[in-house]
Amino acid sequence: MQRSSKSKYVPALGFHWLTPCYDAVVGTTTRERSFKQALIKQARFEPGQRVLDLASGTGTLAIWIKQQQPQAEVTGVDGDPAILSLSSRKAQKAHVSVQFDRALSYSLPYPAAHFDRVVSSLFFHHLSWENKERTARELFRILKPGAQLHVADWGRPANALMRGLFLFVQLLDGFKNTEDNVSGKLVTLFEYAGFVEVLQRQTFDTIHGTMALYSAVKPG
Repeated sequence: MQRSSKSKYVPALGFHWLTPCYDAVVGTTTRERSFKQALIKQARFEPGQRVLDLASGTGTLAIWIKQQQPQAEVTGVDGDPAILSLSSRKAQKAHVSVQFDRALSYSLPYPAAHFDRVVSSLFFHHLSWENKERTARELFRILKPGAQLHVADWGRPANALMRGLFLFVQLLDGFKNTEDNVSGKLVTLFEYAGFVEVLQRQTFDTIHGTMALYSAVKPG
């Protein structure tokens, strides 16, 4: 992960020593299986597609995508070498072939118009608005015309309870960058980058707030 206009790098859960706990924390606090399986269903992966999992973390989403659609070419990218090592071991244990690369979200090592799908989960709320914009433009660049972006991240709270619960995330990850999510600005973000048909598709109530699923299309 990375955030701030000065590109300060931040590891999973904020601290390197917490990285081994990432799967346990995310799995028990975010309804991970429910929202990630919904994101996979929403993206409708097809045989032969090139798929990128942006900020792939420990590789859970990338591995599940490969298991659901074995004939897709799945790549995960993250900036944290420690978490990439974990993800590679997980993929080997799951007996799936997923490529994991190291890069930052706004400087990806892929050619233009390369991917059919880009997915991302629980990442954009870590970025400053400036780096959100840079990342969205980079995703627009690497997607093929007519290709799709699918994102799961914290969204506008569904009610007062969800808003109150989200304060914990804001205390942990910063009020300034998470305010974009809680204000519902991710739709605007993707539209500014050039995407069309930008939609919030569904939401999930969690113990830390409202998880929202978004989709967007690069014009053909």
